[in-house]
Amino acid sequence: MVELVKLTLVVPCYNEQDMLPISIPKFIGILDELKKSQVIKDNSKVLFIDDGSNDETWNIITQFHQLNSSVVGLKLTRNFGHQNALLAGLMNVDSDITVSIDADLQDDPSIIKKMIHAYYEGSEIVFGIRNDRTSDSFSKKFFAQSYYKILNKMGVNIIEDHADFRLMSKKALTTLADFKEVNLFLRGIIPIIGYKTSRVYYARLAREAGETKYNLKKMLELALNGVTSFSIVPLIFIVWIGLFISILSGIMGLWALIIKFFIGGTVHGWASIVVPMYFLGGIQLLTLGIIGIYISKVYLEVKARPRFIIEDEIK
Repeated sequence: MVELVKLTLVVPCYNEQDMLPISIPKFIGILDELKKSQVIKDNSKVLFIDDGSNDETWNIITQFHQLNSSVVGLKLTRNFGHQNALLAGLMNVDSDITVSIDADLQDDPSIIKKMIHAYYEGSEIVFGIRNDRTSDSFSKKFFAQSYYKILNKMGVNIIEDHADFRLMSKKALTTLADFKEVNLFLRGIIPIIGYKTSRVYYARLAREAGETKYNLKKMLELALNGVTSFSIVPLIFIVWIGLFISILSGIMGLWALIIKFFIGGTVHGWASIVVPMYFLGGIQLLTLGIIGIYISKVYLEVKARPRFIIEDEIK
């Protein structure tokens, strides 16, 4: 007989006062169902991380904890961002497995049972993959699909249509703790951890209440962080641009000499101003690109600011 495991659902929240009265009972119901089905231990929990909300999010979490001890929480001192809030939850659990999921219930929580079964079959990490995004707007769907394709072409090991809905074992979390990046992009970090993984598929659901916190600005910031954290292709691209401009300026200089000595009709002073300007600009881009590659390596290593700070805790 397989020994049951303790599960913690890790749910980052930011200004979710409208959604939590819907999602908390849903998560509690899922835990109760899994306990009754003898899939997880009775001491399993759902951990909510308040990422510096300025509404009633923390008070709602506190109220539900008083009604049900399986609801626990962490309150961060300010808004550290979704990825940092998620990491705060993952690094502060004491359980055999965790499942991270957003509070908006757009990632179908009913497939958590399939994730746990995949763990019992030997998987240390189970990725939730969206196979139906009909609930997303056209712009969001187009942006997401284009983003995954661009990252993959840049050599980033990212799983298409996977966000942060995943199961991780204690062993996988212990390994994740060894990654010390300050600029977090967990969607890129976790696939490179290794261990046996599997995937479960689901249809993305519509948000029932509140508004999405991932507006265009935040999506672009996440996209930029993903690119700069895992790929130096943009810097290499700058090098090639600088090299191309340098070559082009040399051709322009040669063309100016041909016009002057063999054809005539040149504009006086044009070659002596424009050609050096383009040439020096190309050289600057070339050297800045090369220097930037080395600076980027140092930049990612030397900053060691706290990735999250916990203000309060409900156990």
